[in-house]
Amino acid sequence: MPKHLEQEEIGGINIIAAGTTLTGDIVSAGDCRIDGTVKGNITSNSKIFIGKSGNIEGKIQCHSIEIEGKANAEIIATEILTLKSTAVLTGNIRISKISIEPGANFVGNCTMQNPAPTPIPGIENE
Repeated sequence: MPKHLEQEEIGGINIIAAGTTLTGDIVSAGDCRIDGTVKGNITSNSKIFIGKSGNIEGKIQCHSIEIEGKANAEIIATEILTLKSTAVLTGNIRISKISIEPGANFVGNCTMQNPAPTPIPGIENE
């Protein structure tokens, strides 16, 4: 089945657009794209993408996360954390895998767990 149909079945794609500030927690079964500012926690069993203009302050629990923007957060990812060359991450991370491009900035502690960190309770799995 094509990926876009699978996304619709698990909750769709959530977007916080550039110029938008959201204060509060996000809980989602689908992917999240953050191009604005989120001040709160994000919980998802899917992928979180923080665009170049994106900024997050809080705790993030997810399946995988890709960061191009800024995050001041504790991150727990059951799969992979990808820091693009424009990423600025401050905070401790607990992940299964990590990919860091040259130019990315990471300040914090990294714990890599194998097997992956425990899935997030309270959210339907894919």
